Amino acid sequence: QVQLVESGGGLVQAGGSLRLSCAASGRTLSTYRMGWFRQAPGKEREFVAAISKGGDNTKYADSVKGRFTISRDNAKNTVYLQMYSLKPEETAVYSCAAAPTSRTIATMESLFAYWGQGTQVTVSS
Repeated sequence: QVQLVESGGGLVQAGGSLRLSCAASGRTLSTYRMGWFRQAPGKEREFVAAISKGGDNTKYADSVKGRFTISRDNAKNTVYLQMYSLKPEETAVYSCAAAPTSRTIATMESLFAYWGQGTQVTVSS
């Protein structure tokens, strides 16, 4: 089992940037495909980005392509989400998750077994 803790959230103006981190403990992160999801108030949780075990494959929601970058440092047991050009509608709790799946990369929420508590990102207009 792996425990995940996110950090790096905060308040940023529209057009600004943030870098989220997801630190893992309990088991080595290299075992898992990783993903970032977000949930805005009153909305369902949605997929943001995913990365394969080795970091050579990534996938993004269409709404964040070209602005967000997911990466991982398995030696540091950490996954990152770099976000640029943030928009007010992207205000949400951002959570990282680990998928113990044999697939190369996981994007479906149901594949992720372990979740962090989330970090709040607020984008002001």
